[in-house]
Amino acid sequence: MNERTLRSMLSVFLMSGALAAAFAAPALAGDASAGQSVFKSVCSMCHSNQPGQNKIGPSLFGVVGRKTGSAEGYTYSPANQGANLTWDEATLDKYLIAPRTVIPGTKMTYGGMKDDEKRGNLIAYLATLK
Repeated sequence: MNERTLRSMLSVFLMSGALAAAFAAPALAGDASAGQSVFKSVCSMCHSNQPGQNKIGPSLFGVVGRKTGSAEGYTYSPANQGANLTWDEATLDKYLIAPRTVIPGTKMTYGGMKDDEKRGNLIAYLATLK
């Protein structure tokens, strides 16, 4: 191959990578302050943001990085206990869209948060609860 062919191939390769990056799903980069408002209006009826204060649902303090079904003092469904997931950004994102799809049999009755921005903001806020 000559230099011109190699340059052409490299150009196509680089452009295809740039296009793939442009069309990839955006990373969640939420606003924790806005997420606190989402938490208060959507989640706080059932969940606390304080450690050890379970309500209808478990405390969400320290939820990011925690295993499913492991908040101290909360009685989980067998489905949640056996899910063996870690609540990271990607798992929370999927779960908050459709909880019963991610963990069939969960006690959580919430129908899901379809708004990407609100969900990203909420997850950013949850990440601050340490």
